[in-house]
Amino acid sequence: MTSLERALQEIKSYVETRMQEVNMPGLALAVTDRERLLEVATFGYADIASRSPIGESTMFEIGSIGKSFTNIALMQLHDEGRLDLHAPVSRYLPWFEVQSANPLEPGEPITTHHLMSHTSGLGSGTDIGSHGLYEAWALRDSHTGSAPGSHFRYSNVGYKLLGFLLEELDGRPYQESIQRRVLDPLGMRHSHPVIGYDTRKLAAVGYRSFYDDRPEHVDHGLVPAMWTEYGVGDGCQASTAGDMATYLRMFMNGGTGPDGRVVSEESFRLMTQRVIATPQWGGAHYGYGLILANINGHSYLGHGGSTTGFVSAMIADVDEGIGLVVLINGLVQSFGAANMALHMLSVLRAGINGQEMPPHPDAPDWKAVSNAAEYEGAYTSASTSTDERLVITAEGKGLSLRWQDRDVPLERYDQDSFYVSHPGLEHFLLEFGRNGESVVEAFHGPGWYVREDYSGPRHFDYPAEWDGFCGHYRTYNFGLTNFRVAVRKGTLLLMYPGGGHASLIPLEDGLFRIGDDPSSPETLRFDAVASGRALRAVYSGCPYYRTYTP
Repeated sequence: MTSLERALQEIKSYVETRMQEVNMPGLALAVTDRERLLEVATFGYADIASRSPIGESTMFEIGSIGKSFTNIALMQLHDEGRLDLHAPVSRYLPWFEVQSANPLEPGEPITTHHLMSHTSGLGSGTDIGSHGLYEAWALRDSHTGSAPGSHFRYSNVGYKLLGFLLEELDGRPYQESIQRRVLDPLGMRHSHPVIGYDTRKLAAVGYRSFYDDRPEHVDHGLVPAMWTEYGVGDGCQASTAGDMATYLRMFMNGGTGPDGRVVSEESFRLMTQRVIATPQWGGAHYGYGLILANINGHSYLGHGGSTTGFVSAMIADVDEGIGLVVLINGLVQSFGAANMALHMLSVLRAGINGQEMPPHPDAPDWKAVSNAAEYEGAYTSASTSTDERLVITAEGKGLSLRWQDRDVPLERYDQDSFYVSHPGLEHFLLEFGRNGESVVEAFHGPGWYVREDYSGPRHFDYPAEWDGFCGHYRTYNFGLTNFRVAVRKGTLLLMYPGGGHASLIPLEDGLFRIGDDPSSPETLRFDAVASGRALRAVYSGCPYYRTYTP
């Protein structure tokens, strides 16, 4: 057995183990070097109901990896002298308009460079529809959160705008541009430039967690995700693992495909420049639709992606000249496609170089809480309208909540937050607050509970109308389907279904900024008030409607 074969065998063993740990439906893996495809391996099912296996020709939605497809086509236009990356976008799209973060200081205009590098100051986008043209046009009613070029803020709507810019300059529909400028030159015959009904016939079924209104858990099981046509510049392609390995090789070869250059040397340099640091991804930087990082002395290049029901990762060790693609037909937080890809790449590198291969990471034991004793105690509701208590018990490294005469185990979700495995409690994480190093309070959704050593204030003043904003809101937005609003310790909170929350900071005219970061462009507005309750909440331009569920 060669060193490469041994590494591939180790990688396959790791994938099979990981899939069982997280109940993953199916996965396709492609391994490549700079010259050729080394391996395609498939695992699991394209359709759980029919037990149809994943095959080498099975297509997957690749999500935001497709951002670089948009950029390649635009960089070709740049090579042709038809696009100035630093000219205002409004030069090419006169209808594009957005309000400045500071109306008194308009500042510099948004350019293609800003959009490509996620430094435009625009919000993330709301996936109002499958096309996105209205969403881009409606930016005129929003404000940037910061001056262009000053902050990294991931913006899908910015890339939708780039797709419309491509159509305008190339004089043809987006899908035709991507087909002729990216897929055809690379010989990617098993890829679609946009997701349509023909794609659905050839693609795996995408899966999501059974519930969309609470933190995901492997015990919830999977259901087919909502499917929709999609054809916008922020990531609308579908492909096979083998085709995506071809695409990755082009980047590993400096922008050159099997039949010559896809983009010029200068354009490739611009795409792979380290424009700005990305705080949420450690020491990584963002270029033009690509994430660039240095890990343990190795230069990495790639991107990840997700859509409703699919998750993907494409990554290359540029120094070693090896790369791989991971495509999964399930969107569950614990899958960790990027982490899987990084580990498999380290195994591949070690095997090829005849080194000892790194051990596979153990599955996290979420019920093991090394500091369990810090949370133990009785927490009494801070509300005068109820005498409800939460009793937390620590036994070794285990932590449990006494609820309705039974002990419910807690599973660590984040540093001081836990998943509660009980049907009546799993809508929200159980979160703990500290005074210095000491745990003194607990939160569960809108509920606030304090331990006897809590010494802070217990009563907070806030506008009475905020109580009418609280509730559960839904829409048919396939990106963020729902959220809840609650008041906690005098602060209005937007509570995300997957866990976590953001403060709602009052601005003017009934508008709230989402989050404490002053540079955030995301807003929420409540309206349609009836009997003291808001019936609608408009999230950065996307309407959500009060629903009957708590």
